[in-house]
Amino acid sequence: MRIGIISDTHDNLQTVEKAINRLNQEKVNLVLHAGDYVSPFVIPKFKTLNCKLIGVFGNNDGDHAFIKQKFSETKNCEIHSQFAEVITDNFRIALLHGEETELLNALINSQYFDAVIYGHSHSVFSGKNGKTLIINPGELCGYLTGRSTMMILNTNKKETEIIDLYLI
Repeated sequence: MRIGIISDTHDNLQTVEKAINRLNQEKVNLVLHAGDYVSPFVIPKFKTLNCKLIGVFGNNDGDHAFIKQKFSETKNCEIHSQFAEVITDNFRIALLHGEETELLNALINSQYFDAVIYGHSHSVFSGKNGKTLIINPGELCGYLTGRSTMMILNTNKKETEIIDLYLI
């Protein structure tokens, strides 16, 4: 299974559209969003995804109730609070934003998950701790680093691919 991984979109609608187009081209089976959409008006953009999107809230997300409403109006999209356990293709994933470093490290060190996916730092990272993949797709918005990045996880190979949408 191929899973698209994004985080920290921070209202950058143009980049969200580019990411959706690329994820559709890549024919991913699922997209995971590790939080920080920021405003509810970003959510309807995900209607054009050709697969399901599962997301969590980040520390910069504003009106949670309105974001939840927008998710409920957008087909194939669901939002969880600060954490989601996603089990797909016999692959167990912890999805969170990651601002709580003690919790993040506990999830990674538990070795319970095949992958722990987080955002928040805006820094691209892919590594391993024992059997657990540790994945941060970086920032989709490109505001802090000048790079707009996302990842694709191949659950069969247990490998990630970094995708740069643009460099500022």
